[in-house]
Amino acid sequence: MQEYSDQYIGGEWRPSLAAETIAVLNPATEQVIATVPAGGAEDVDAAVRAARAAARSWGAAGREERLAPLTRLRDGLAARRQEIAETITAELGAPAAFAASVQAGLPLAVAGAYLELLAGYEFEERVGNSRVFAEPAGVVGAITPWNYPLHQVVAKVFPALAAGCPVVLKPAEDTPLVARLFARLVHEAGFPPGVFNLVTGRGPEAGAALAEHPGVDLLSFTGSTAVGRRIAEAAGRGVKRVALELGGKSANVVLPGADLVRAVNVNLANVFANSGQTCSAWTRLLVHEDQYQEAVAIAAKAAEKYVPGDPADPGTRLGPVVSARQRERVRGYITGALAEGATLVVGGAEAPEGLAQGFYVRPTVLADVTPDMTVAQEEVFGPVLSILAYRDEEHALEIANGTEYGLAGGVWAADEESAAAFARRMDTGQVDINGGRFNPLAPFGGYKSSGVGRELGRHGLAEFLQTKSLQY
Repeated sequence: MQEYSDQYIGGEWRPSLAAETIAVLNPATEQVIATVPAGGAEDVDAAVRAARAAARSWGAAGREERLAPLTRLRDGLAARRQEIAETITAELGAPAAFAASVQAGLPLAVAGAYLELLAGYEFEERVGNSRVFAEPAGVVGAITPWNYPLHQVVAKVFPALAAGCPVVLKPAEDTPLVARLFARLVHEAGFPPGVFNLVTGRGPEAGAALAEHPGVDLLSFTGSTAVGRRIAEAAGRGVKRVALELGGKSANVVLPGADLVRAVNVNLANVFANSGQTCSAWTRLLVHEDQYQEAVAIAAKAAEKYVPGDPADPGTRLGPVVSARQRERVRGYITGALAEGATLVVGGAEAPEGLAQGFYVRPTVLADVTPDMTVAQEEVFGPVLSILAYRDEEHALEIANGTEYGLAGGVWAADEESAAAFARRMDTGQVDINGGRFNPLAPFGGYKSSGVGRELGRHGLAEFLQTKSLQY
């Protein structure tokens, strides 16, 4: 077991000013694998002061001065890809194959996209008799979640640093180890002191202190909608800008004439990936009532391939959820859905056979779900798929738009034009057409209670810039 007692502040590892520690558990074994400092307001203040001291020089740095260390950081992530994947498997429980391909691979794609964007980004333009400049927004407080613990760090830190903003990162307390590894790679990449700072700690202490600190100019937060509201309230008191990527309850709509078998199979893969711990997961499958029973049968058969097991085993497709708290939360949604009248197709709230130890949840498919059920309205964040029937396209649209969320979604149709026409009417930030691939250059973010602002691509970079005009 590793025992860490330091924070990365001002370009060096310093002893934390907090005496308390956080135990990091392996979700598959329930064993403590490390401890990290439970930093609070004092550590956050030191980190913000270091960031502010670096803000003017880093903000004034030229394009090449930013590109060089960011490129070395990307190269460091590539060189340590296997270690990154193993770390995420250990602290999150992500299956080894998924950790290597997605948890460690996606950040490389995002980092590469930002390097390419920075190389050609226009930070100045002429508008009539004005010169308009895109300037750094200032010191960024970044608070990241546990479900994609490196991807979300890279998706915030790379564009912030590319924009010229120093960063104070507060990673999720359940998965701080890969963030510490990221900080070591930042140090090796040779960024100026204070440009990047890491404080581990709990949300109510370190996260709140970062949100309320007067030295922070912009807060970038990914997590639950409930916490996002509190972050926004704290930021509002200081008139800070916020970028919030929050919860989701995404619908995958299969229109008549679409490839039903492929649509259902892709939906199962989508919702069971990362043990269902994905904010953009298609947790609601909407199928025309004439095809409903066929879709349920396809889902039942497809779910047989998802057997929970040891995430360190290369053949495992479904690992545990991150914590005992999360396991009980997901199981509660399953039992609640059955109590409200849903039908259990596969899975259930009981522990998977042979897995009494570890935070495992059975991959679950629920039928006869109605739009008003709790499981169809609230974010479960576990391997649970709800299948709903619709009468016609207008009814499907009403169901799809009938939650407080609007983060992602999918539409399947006989042709792309019909699918796109339906998708344009969905109140959601990103929609995949007939299984369209994820694009790290496309903006990602939500409507309604799913957030404010966008990540990835030029829209993600723009979140960390502010505008100044000079008139001649």
